[in-house]
Parts: sequence; C-alpha cells; structure tokens
Amino acid sequence: MSFERITRQLPERIRSRRRFFRFLLVGGINTAFGYAAFVACLWLGMHYAIAAAAATILGVLFNFHSTGKLVFSSTNYRHLPLFLGVYVVVYLVNVLGLSLLSMAKIPPWLGGLLLILPCAMLSYFLNSRFVFRT
Repeated sequence: MSFERITRQLPERIRSRRRFFRFLLVGGINTAFGYAAFVACLWLGMHYAIAAAAATILGVLFNFHSTGKLVFSSTNYRHLPLFLGVYVVVYLVNVLGLSLLSMAKIPPWLGGLLLILPCAMLSYFLNSRFVFRT
C-alpha cells in the first residue's frame, strides 16, 4: 500500500495537518534556496524588487516539482499556470512588504527574512485552495 493511499484514509483534519507539516519541511528547503538567491542578487547590486523577482523565478522553477510531489502528491504540469499565479501574488505581497519595511529603515536582507513566514503561509493557503485541490 502506498504512502498516498494510507494518507487518504486518514481523517481530513489529520491529513491536512500532515500535509501542512510536509509543506513546512519542503518549504524550508525551498525557502533556503530562494532566500540564498535573493541575498546573492542583493550582493550583486540588484535593487530589492529585481532581486525578489529573480529569486522568485528561480524559486518557482525549483519549488513546483518538490512542492507538488512531496506535499500535494501531484506533479501534473496542468497545475503549473495556477502555481505560477500563486507565486505572482506571493511576489507582489513580498515586494509590498519589503517596500513598507524599507520605509521603516529595515534593510532588505532583514525584511526578506521577516517576510518568509507570512509569505509561506500565504503560499500554502493559495496552493492548497487553488492549485493542488485535494
């Protein structure tokens, strides 16, 4: 019996929590990759909005397969346009947050770090509701 089949037999309340914890674990790996890309872009002298865009593009390419397969048990490329849409929304929220934090004199590298958890929660909500509906 496969892991996915066993998981489907769990009550929805438990199944949702288990999926959320997998999302956090996989998201930790994805976030480390994305944040490293963001800081590298800042180090190269890019404006924070451009650095966030570059990191988001690289992150989406990296995240689609890992999140789809390991969290939502799907790598159907039919979901890719919606997945990209989710990350456009997350990007816009991230840049808005970076802008607000920048006005408060918080450096972009720290602002990016502070926005990781809120953006991760938004990403999970949007992916679970609109992209990988199970």
